[in-house]
Amino acid sequence: MGGELVVLKKSRNGADPLFRPEEARALAPTAESVFLGLAGDAGRFGIALDPEATKALKGRPDLFVTDLRSIAVQGLVAPEHLAPLAEAKALLAWHARHRFCANCGAATNVSQAGWKRECPSCKVEHFPRTDPVVIMLAIDGDRCLLGRAGRFVANMWSCLAGFVEPGESIEEAARRETLEEAGIVCGEVKYFRSQPWPFPMSLMIGCHARATNSDITVDREELEDARWFTRDEVALMFVGRHPEGISIPPPIAIAHHIIRAWVEEGDGVFG
Repeated sequence: MGGELVVLKKSRNGADPLFRPEEARALAPTAESVFLGLAGDAGRFGIALDPEATKALKGRPDLFVTDLRSIAVQGLVAPEHLAPLAEAKALLAWHARHRFCANCGAATNVSQAGWKRECPSCKVEHFPRTDPVVIMLAIDGDRCLLGRAGRFVANMWSCLAGFVEPGESIEEAARRETLEEAGIVCGEVKYFRSQPWPFPMSLMIGCHARATNSDITVDREELEDARWFTRDEVALMFVGRHPEGISIPPPIAIAHHIIRAWVEEGDGVFG
């Protein structure tokens, strides 16, 4: 991996992310490598490549160089490769941002096969970080609240989301983010499921939240718009038949499943 790019081999069956160590190191100048586990009896590693040299690999006919999000959305690799790719991306991004000690400023050393950095000066140990993010669907009876951010693809709407702040519970973060971004107050919050999201190193914590008011006030710094949609409207989004051409995130994203659960179960998502 080089920055946001992943290097894949082209094959008859699509794309293959597995290289022999000597093949990977011949692609471009390398930085850190991290141990990801075993693929059969062989060790699987993620290797950081020089980002600029990785961009130059796009011209090679035997390689496919693209970003991880495109790989996941387009199904470019077999499903069993997605989790190790996400693991590698998050770990290597952490290494790229933490080569110096936050305590004393000295250069740190990689240890424990890439799962720790140690400071030789002040002896502080640094471990990979994961940033918790709540992603929630506010529900008002037969309606749900969806928002649209400027970075979304055209016509896509999704759940609201935001980072959990220090001292907050998951439930408190879900209520605060919904209030801040859309002016909607929520009461009951029910955990749904979670998903690692290596952009760069988040853990998405999915929830359903019960709204207690319905007047939306959009924070235009966070969202282009937010609005209520009925279950029938959202059901049409899943089959590409919404009259305004509105869509929801693809199945690779937890938002897709948070919304689908409500469409299928209604108030049953609260248990």
